[in-house]
Amino acid sequence: MERTNEMQIEFDARSCNEGFVRVSVAAFCTQLNPTLEEVADIKTAVSEAITNAMIHGYEGEIHKILVKCKIEGKDFYIDVIDHGVGISDIEKAMEPMFTTKPELERSGMGFAFMEAFMDEVEVESTVGQGTVVHLRKRIGR
Repeated sequence: MERTNEMQIEFDARSCNEGFVRVSVAAFCTQLNPTLEEVADIKTAVSEAITNAMIHGYEGEIHKILVKCKIEGKDFYIDVIDHGVGISDIEKAMEPMFTTKPELERSGMGFAFMEAFMDEVEVESTVGQGTVVHLRKRIGR
């Protein structure tokens, strides 16, 4: 029988909550007995997705972000969900070095980092309704 488990956290889009959520997601993942490198990869990708939601999705306003995690066998799935402004051109937004907030000294590498550290990154977004970033990592190849 395949092992599954789920959890979710909803929190205010405040930068002080990013570390708490990143560590919570990593702690949930430990049931898969990941390597330290796998945990670091997950924490980095989650941090980037949450930061994108705060800065770009909500443009600094305080609203809710939902992070859902699911374990299916050795696959670890994470969804980072906001109900912010949405992304009009996902393909463009995912290009390395592209940023809509250069005045905030954003590097435009958030999605590139997510893609480097996770096995799969998919983005769904509707302008005016929000964005869902789907992340997947296979633990213990």
